[in-house]
Amino acid sequence: MAKLKVFTYSDGFHAWTVAAPSRPKALAAWGVKRDLFKDGAAKEIDEGADYEAALAAPGELIERGLAVDIGKVERTAAPKAKARKGPSEKDRARVEALEAELAELDAEQAREAEALDAHRAALDKEAAALARSHGRVRDELKARLKAARAKL
Repeated sequence: MAKLKVFTYSDGFHAWTVAAPSRPKALAAWGVKRDLFKDGAAKEIDEGADYEAALAAPGELIERGLAVDIGKVERTAAPKAKARKGPSEKDRARVEALEAELAELDAEQAREAEALDAHRAALDKEAAALARSHGRVRDELKARLKAARAKL
C-alpha cells in the first residue's frame, strides 16, 4: 500500500482530517471538487491528535468541532491604509508632454477644418458663378433657337 499522508481541512466550524495517499484522494474523501490546497483551505499535517486518529483509520474522515470562546476573542484595529506617494516628476512630465501634444493636435485639426470650410465656401461661390454663366448662355441659345424655328 502507498505511504499515507494526513490532510486536514477546516471551514471555520469543523475540522476534517483524513489519511490518504495523495491530495486528490483526500479531496475525494471530503467530497469536494475544488482544489482546497491551492487556496490554502486544506493542508498536510504531520503531528497532533487529529494526525494520530487519521492514521488509526485510513480513508475515514475524522471530524472535530471547532469551538470559539467569544470572551477570548480580541478586537483588533483595522489595518491602516498605506500612504500613497504621489506621481514622480518623470510621470508628471510625461503627462504634461502628452497633454501639450494633444492640444497641438486639436489645434491643427481645427485649423485644417477651418481651411476646408473656406475652400468649400470658395467652391460653392464658384459653382454659383458657373450656374449663373451657364444660365445666361443657355437663355441666349434658347432665344436664338426660337428665332431660327420661327423662320422655318
